[in-house]
Amino acid sequence: MPTTDADFLARALSLATANVADNGGPFGAVIVSADGQAFDGVNRVTAANDPTAHAEVSAIRNACAALGTFNLSGAVLYTSCEPCPMCLAAALWARVERVVFAANRHDAAGAGFDDAAFYEFFEVPARRSMLPVEQLGINEGQAMAPFNAWNAADHRTDY
Repeated sequence: MPTTDADFLARALSLATANVADNGGPFGAVIVSADGQAFDGVNRVTAANDPTAHAEVSAIRNACAALGTFNLSGAVLYTSCEPCPMCLAAALWARVERVVFAANRHDAAGAGFDDAAFYEFFEVPARRSMLPVEQLGINEGQAMAPFNAWNAADHRTDY
């Protein structure tokens, strides 16, 4: 049973390698919860026609579903490759404590998985032209209606 960073990272790498034989991408991830439970995830982007089915997101989804929570505080994400911006954001939203990875983004680019434009979207303001994002100036009451409903709801679960 894995217990060290190196052990869990080896598990993520093994998942990634095996996933290639199962028509998936060469990415694997393991979330280890604060109490030591491990949850696997693999990249199924092309197999499922789901651009969000990255290994890290899959591992986070699996851990949250099994644990019955959206908050993975104290968890560690082990992944075969440096997480892309989407996966980093997912880890942040899940409140993952730490991320440990093997190959880096440049290694991935060398294998044909070049996410440089996505990193640059956040790092270089001029790159934002690849996906324009704008706030439309609509009536403030309209724009705030969902938040007002949220704040008034007795049944909400804060996060």
